[in-house]
Amino acid sequence: MTKKTNFPPSLPGRDRERGLTILLVEDEQTLAMIIKDTLEGQDFIIHTAANGEEGLRTFFDLRPDVLVADVMMPRMDGFEMVRRIRQTDKRTPVLFLTARSAISDVVEGFELGANDYLKKPFGMQELIIRIKALVGKAFAFTEEKDKAPTLFDIGDYRFNPVTQRLAFTSAPTSPHANREVELSHRESEILKRLCENRNRVVHTQNLLLDLWGDDSFFNTRSLHVFITKLRHKLAGDERIRIVNVRGIGYKLIIAVV
Repeated sequence: MTKKTNFPPSLPGRDRERGLTILLVEDEQTLAMIIKDTLEGQDFIIHTAANGEEGLRTFFDLRPDVLVADVMMPRMDGFEMVRRIRQTDKRTPVLFLTARSAISDVVEGFELGANDYLKKPFGMQELIIRIKALVGKAFAFTEEKDKAPTLFDIGDYRFNPVTQRLAFTSAPTSPHANREVELSHRESEILKRLCENRNRVVHTQNLLLDLWGDDSFFNTRSLHVFITKLRHKLAGDERIRIVNVRGIGYKLIIAVV
């Protein structure tokens, strides 16, 4: 039996590919064994669970470096499992394996906090590449987190990217007064990048590659859905605009009245 090395999750300086722990939650036993054997051949340490309930328990016992999960599973589906995980864990990278291709399903997965998805059937090499990309992002996040601002003032709003909460802070007579909403993981990551680059264009391709892993037309449509949701949630301050710079990207602007 392979002995698990008890590193803390996402420790800076640690080898980013070898010896990392992956939790695979997949109810198709044959597919699970194929994935497990393939990834162990890449020096990952693989633990498996056969349904969402088992996956949820194993996740909190194991605290893996990456979670790879099917969506359609018995007892608890992957969406519900990740929703519960994200209540306390905002950082562990999540990759969904799914046979569902409707844009609404993919958007739902991203809103719950998924970092990437892979449509069945898929090639093992593509799975390996996507997992390694998620590992790299997790390390980059860990190494840069102390440098990142913890709060952003956006007009009459205050945004906390750590708690993923957006609060209306001004104009007590406004219908938006004392209103605070929790953003989805995907909304929070997009708004954070817009805030970090206020009054500058954030390129669509950079957003897609960073948050989705590829810049396909399908993912571009998903990004547009999230931008529309953010506009609605910032509608309490008319000075705030998220401008679509056609063919290039998006820009966060707070107009001076």
